[in-house]
Amino acid sequence: MKILGIDPGMAIVGYGLIEADRDNIELLTSGSIQTDKNLSDSKRLLEIYNDLTTVVEKYQPDCASVEELFFFKNQKTVIPVAEARGVILTVLEKLNIPTYSYTPMQVKQVLTGYGRADKKEVEQMVKISLETDKLPKLDDTVDAIAIAICHSRSGI
Repeated sequence: MKILGIDPGMAIVGYGLIEADRDNIELLTSGSIQTDKNLSDSKRLLEIYNDLTTVVEKYQPDCASVEELFFFKNQKTVIPVAEARGVILTVLEKLNIPTYSYTPMQVKQVLTGYGRADKKEVEQMVKISLETDKLPKLDDTVDAIAIAICHSRSGI
């Protein structure tokens, strides 16, 4: 099953596409959609819409897992991130991709066994799951891969 993991954001949308079966997980592709902070929010959201549409049409995932907005320390970013998440969900719905949502705590729990694990622990479990020593540089992309792995292990 091809699972597209997505870490929503207005500045950066991380994505990771994995192929998962019972015992194996293979990273097929990963990357990010980055928008220019000097553009209007509407132009940035349209860029996310268009770029994600291209990714989904190119790679044809069987389903997608998207990080849920759970808690935000920075009140200034919560609305733009929620808007970006809405655009992401719209693209997936329009292209008939079944979509599942996971909180950061759920992802950490599934990957590490501890819902309050730190980023390094999650990164280490992503490396182990993919049987690699190298991960993408952007945290948002690694988070997206973790979200995809979480779904592959959720039993859905």
